[in-house]
Amino acid sequence: MPRRRTSSSSSSTGSSTGSPSTPRNRTPQAVRIRRRSFGDFVKAFFAFVALLVLVVGVPGALAMSVGWPLPSGVPELEWLQKPITTGTFLNILTVIVWLAWAQFTACVLVEIKAAVSGIGVPGRVPGSGPSQLLARQLVAALLLIGATAASLTPGLSQLGHSMEGNQKGTVAAAQQTPGGGLFAQQQEQAASTAAALAEQAAGAAAAHADTGGSASKADDTKYYRIQPPEGRHHDSLWEIAERHLGDGRRYKEIFDLNKDRVQPDGSKLSEASLIRPGWIMEMPGDARGGDLVEMPEAGGSAAQQQLHDYGKAGGDQAGGGGGHAQGGGQQGGGQQGGAAQVSLPEQRPAPDQQTGGHQQHATASDSASDAFGLPQALVGAPLLAAGLLGALGRRRRQALWQSAFGAVGGRRGMEPPTPTGDAADAQDALLVGADPEGVRLLDRSLRGLAASLAAESRPLPTVYATWLSNNGDLHLQLAQPSGNPPAPWQLGQDQTFWMLARTDAERYEDVDAAAPYPGLVSLGTMDDSRLLLNLESVPGIVSLSGREADRAAVFASVAAELATNGWSDRMTITLVGFGEDLTPLAPNRLRHLEGIDDLVETMEAETRQRRGALGAAGHDSVLTGRTGPAQHTRWAPHLVLLAAEPSADDAIKLAELAADASRLGIGYLVGTESGDLPGAAWEMEITGEGKLLAPLLGLELDAQLLPVPLQRAVVELFVESDPEREPQGPATTPPFLVDISEQGRPAVYARLVGPYEIIGLDTPDGDRSALLHEALALLLLHREGVHPRVLSSALWPRGVTDDVREALLDRLRAWLGTDPDGSPRLRTDSTGRLTLAKTVVSDLDVLRSLYHEATQGRGVDSRAVRGRLLTDALVLVRGPLLADRQEGRYRWLTHEIIDAQLPLLVADIGLALSEFHLVKDRAEKAIEALGAALNSAPGDERLWHELLRATHATGDTDRLQALAADLIGRSGARGLPPRTEALLDELLPTWRNGVAAVG
Repeated sequence: MPRRRTSSSSSSTGSSTGSPSTPRNRTPQAVRIRRRSFGDFVKAFFAFVALLVLVVGVPGALAMSVGWPLPSGVPELEWLQKPITTGTFLNILTVIVWLAWAQFTACVLVEIKAAVSGIGVPGRVPGSGPSQLLARQLVAALLLIGATAASLTPGLSQLGHSMEGNQKGTVAAAQQTPGGGLFAQQQEQAASTAAALAEQAAGAAAAHADTGGSASKADDTKYYRIQPPEGRHHDSLWEIAERHLGDGRRYKEIFDLNKDRVQPDGSKLSEASLIRPGWIMEMPGDARGGDLVEMPEAGGSAAQQQLHDYGKAGGDQAGGGGGHAQGGGQQGGGQQGGAAQVSLPEQRPAPDQQTGGHQQHATASDSASDAFGLPQALVGAPLLAAGLLGALGRRRRQALWQSAFGAVGGRRGMEPPTPTGDAADAQDALLVGADPEGVRLLDRSLRGLAASLAAESRPLPTVYATWLSNNGDLHLQLAQPSGNPPAPWQLGQDQTFWMLARTDAERYEDVDAAAPYPGLVSLGTMDDSRLLLNLESVPGIVSLSGREADRAAVFASVAAELATNGWSDRMTITLVGFGEDLTPLAPNRLRHLEGIDDLVETMEAETRQRRGALGAAGHDSVLTGRTGPAQHTRWAPHLVLLAAEPSADDAIKLAELAADASRLGIGYLVGTESGDLPGAAWEMEITGEGKLLAPLLGLELDAQLLPVPLQRAVVELFVESDPEREPQGPATTPPFLVDISEQGRPAVYARLVGPYEIIGLDTPDGDRSALLHEALALLLLHREGVHPRVLSSALWPRGVTDDVREALLDRLRAWLGTDPDGSPRLRTDSTGRLTLAKTVVSDLDVLRSLYHEATQGRGVDSRAVRGRLLTDALVLVRGPLLADRQEGRYRWLTHEIIDAQLPLLVADIGLALSEFHLVKDRAEKAIEALGAALNSAPGDERLWHELLRATHATGDTDRLQALAADLIGRSGARGLPPRTEALLDELLPTWRNGVAAVG
């Protein structure tokens, strides 16, 4: 990352002291800046000639050779009826050329304005895709002259120092990020600020010369003017502290001295990483460096007057209460108490103020289990856990449906494999940590914003990052100001923040809009606020340094969340050098490449294809494409995760590909051992303590990690649920089989299939009754055991204290009571999970046991027993699961697959009983059984097919025709499924005539 090299001198600001060395990864090495070659000047010259010919020469040639092509007056009818001559044809062509010239000239003016101002993306001239592209290239080539001249000009800060002193100016410290790092703006004018800096530096030198002093005292108040950007490189408090205080970590002292003080442009410093060119920073007394100045006298130049006014304002704010350096920390501490009342960036403290009271996060070297034995890396990652849990549920449902439709009774059984060991702990951690409501609000809020902007014909702003605050508010950090956001969004602390309160987010509903920012991914937390970086918006490569194991944990977390998140539509994630075992998480999104050669070849082709597609569509970037007519089918992001450090040549190739990547919807996250990666726009470091550092961005996060043991456990859950995986051994049995004989009568019997009823227990008194009923239902649906934290997170999704959870468990134990032998009915197994005694049974347990006994037990060898067991099972079905459950409760059912299992189980029972009756030609009994099953599983196509066959067996054609008409009415506009149509063709060839007659 380019850095300014500073040299001190023995001038009026004093000689420089040696700066202690800083950690390698905190101080990225300089990247060599390319000087303009002779060829660049040649290109610029020819671009100037081409522009001169096209803009001036073309109209001049037309005027001299053809003249004015349009009639001098209003044409009469006779003129319109004249034959078209060669002259008329030439005049028409001349008009077309004039229009093309006007359009091209407009493109040139737009491009020049955007290039000179440096603000935003050039506006798009309607219908001028290739023309504007040519204008952009010519203007860019011409401006190489200006860029080269600037690069050869000595630093402006030298203008304020004596040449006789042989002093060297300081080039402003920079970081290669748009917007001055993640939180600074990119659109400030450089020239005026640089001139002001030169003026104030000259004034400072003169002031010191008048006093006769050649060195500043340690306790003199010094000031620093934020330097103008150099290309994409911007000043940051970290580098200022590193240059002038010897340690970048002392940036907080500068922030404390200047926080909330009015700057020359009228704004205030409220975030350590959001500074603007031209701002003035008061420095600690021991600051050293050639580009610092002391307080000038009033009445000098404009820049000197700004410094004087700023220093005077700072003195007034101090109020005699001690120096800024001493009082800054106290002020910061006093303001933290009201942090929740202000916008998110305001409430994020500096890294050195984080206390140990916050939840500890996982390190990369282990699974960071908490006292309950659950992996904290997943418990503390709510968005990642929600994505993985949702994807796992979909995978299990898919396997369940394929199993059910493969054969009556199930190819693999109705029950998914019960995880054990680390996989069981990982599943419990997902259940505890997942925040599906947060994912839903984030997704709806972003899509709602996109829909509102599209309705106003406004483009999507470029978003660098999103912060989710601990109170649920959502903050978008924009690359540049984009005006006022549409309601209910509002401006944050400045024009680059858009904020949405949680209460407003909850009012959003599903809208038909493409996901606007699918590349957002969680990196970690800072003071309980979660940072999501938009990888596809980064103007270049994001590099990650640190130990290999630590980097691998970050890469795995990023890959897993991108593959399963709920705020995206389509996406391609390419894993290079790692993650082949992660592909089962999302085979349609994740792809693995062995080496970087394959990656470069793939990305070169895709980069060319995307550039061409954007140009053909007339879009500036993928963001404009996501709000157009093709929003749901095009411009999906492609994110590349390269764990191993590339060679120097490969790094240059990647840097060239990434130069235009943000516009194309392509993002690169690349690992590096040294932290020195050419072309890196943002540099980050992961430490062995689980801290994600980006000093030049002002970030020190508790990193979100997915360590290797936890990766294996999560992948195991997905592999075991793969619908394409061949079953291992016989079909699985229910987790709990009930003694269905008279001797097996339970002490407590709960009816869950239909309205919720409990037999054998007194109804609890007070408001806790509903909570106890819900806890018992959760335990009954998980006979394998429920972790205490899973139980508490299910009952209290927003969190609960340990004492409240323990009080509930005590009441639940007391309510359930004990068996005659004195053993409690609520127990704890060897793993710490809560289990129920065998004397506590539900009708779902009985239903499963009856079906299992009929198809795999005694009913296999006895037809009479099978018929009785299936009939008894079907009688138990009184409706859907927990039909009368209270609204707002039992939200944990969304994580379960029981809502898919129960209808399939009821359908299998109905099909088996129908087959039992049809063998004996009892079609009416079969129809009765199928009708009862359809009451609970109306969407099961197998039941309708069997009902058609049973009705056909009665020989009543009119009844079969009525059933076919009922099926057609239920199918609606989608029509009948192909297999149903084929069956009707077989059983009732005239059914289509009935459809035509109704039509």
